[in-house]
Amino acid sequence: MTNRSSNILLKTDQEIEIMLEGGKKLAKVKNALKNAVKIGGNAAEIDELAEKLIKEEGGKPSFKMVPNYFWTTCVNTNQGIVHGIPHPNIIFKNGDVVSVDVGMFYKGFHTDTSFSLGLEVSTDISKFLSVGENALKSAISKAVAGNYVYDISAETERILKSANLHPVRDLVGHGVGKDLHEAPEIPCFTYGVRENSPRIEIGAVLAIEIMYTYGSGELVLENDGWTISTRDDKISALFEDTIAVTKKGPLLLTA
Repeated sequence: MTNRSSNILLKTDQEIEIMLEGGKKLAKVKNALKNAVKIGGNAAEIDELAEKLIKEEGGKPSFKMVPNYFWTTCVNTNQGIVHGIPHPNIIFKNGDVVSVDVGMFYKGFHTDTSFSLGLEVSTDISKFLSVGENALKSAISKAVAGNYVYDISAETERILKSANLHPVRDLVGHGVGKDLHEAPEIPCFTYGVRENSPRIEIGAVLAIEIMYTYGSGELVLENDGWTISTRDDKISALFEDTIAVTKKGPLLLTA
């Protein structure tokens, strides 16, 4: 993760146009992956499809540019929340929550997006997932010039806690651009003083990521050195989109 910093690398209108083009392509990939996650399928199949589609769109897998990570996606189920290696032995079952994170490098810029979905899950789990989707939409609405990163975090935290859910505290959203992870860090929770958090300006491009769980929010790193799961094995989920801050407000790039 990046260090907490106010040094947000602002993008020009032309750069945002390139990122919008790439983001739309990544959104197509994301939607295809959503349709491909089915009971009996496995994580490796999702990863292979993602790489194929990204290359067809003229991009490169962002995550393969991360040192020592050799896959196009991160795929997790249930208590797994992020950075899951997409092994073929991760077979999707009835009742699973499946989370997929994918990024694309296109014309010199990264975009990043994630989703979670349920496979024949209970009504309670469906509601759990809906809260995360709604939190992302509402958090994005706070990404306007003159606000602070704190405002995005506060809105995320408000919605999650109102549903008795818990934001993950050891992982954050982030700026994105020529590097996959740029300043600022964007927590799903608040800390410190609002005015001491980075101020949002026109030209900021942010990957806003909602990461949350039924449980305590405490995490554990699995033995593979990448997969991060909830310590108490409670269900988790994540939803992420890349947005640009414009004069007209937040512009959703990965939709």
